[in-house]
Amino acid sequence: AIVGPTGAGKTTIVNLLMRFYEVSGGDITIDGVSIKDMPREEVHDIFGMVLQDTWMFEGTMRENILFSKTGVSDERLKEICKEAGIWHYVRTLPGGLDYVLENEASVSGGQKQLITIARAMAENAPLLILDEATSSIDTRTEMKISDAFDTLMKGRTSFVVAHRLSTVRTADTILVMNAGRIVEQGTHAQLLAKKGFYYDLYNSQFS
Repeated sequence: AIVGPTGAGKTTIVNLLMRFYEVSGGDITIDGVSIKDMPREEVHDIFGMVLQDTWMFEGTMRENILFSKTGVSDERLKEICKEAGIWHYVRTLPGGLDYVLENEASVSGGQKQLITIARAMAENAPLLILDEATSSIDTRTEMKISDAFDTLMKGRTSFVVAHRLSTVRTADTILVMNAGRIVEQGTHAQLLAKKGFYYDLYNSQFS
């Protein structure tokens, strides 16, 4: 998990991982290989992404979920929709997966987020970046999204940019950022015990 106040540099870390920015010092390696030695397309292919800014395009629901992914059977696509928690919604659409989305305003923020999660599931990349901003979503939908995130993260290395610290308690490592630097790192319990920057940040969200 990557946490910190607004402007701490969380998004910059994501941009460096994805090679949207080039590293000017140090190195980022994946399985021992520097990302500088990998074609940018290859770096992009091994990361699945679910970002704060969800987007849909004019096309069928099937096309919106599969995007550029080929070779996914209808049976698997149905499973993905169930895992992402949108199968019930898709079934209610006239034509189901063949429903043509002409205007993304007809899809709620929560449904868009779940469709984006389904898209990442279909992509099936080994690494995952989650920018889990769910501030504009009701509690019930947020729980659905949280369950879908849990399913999506199974068996993958995930980088979660966390806005609500209650979601990072189970992370293996939490990177705490402030003013462009990693100021602390450890598990939730270790960081609370330190009574440092994370401790203050965590308690400020619940005070």
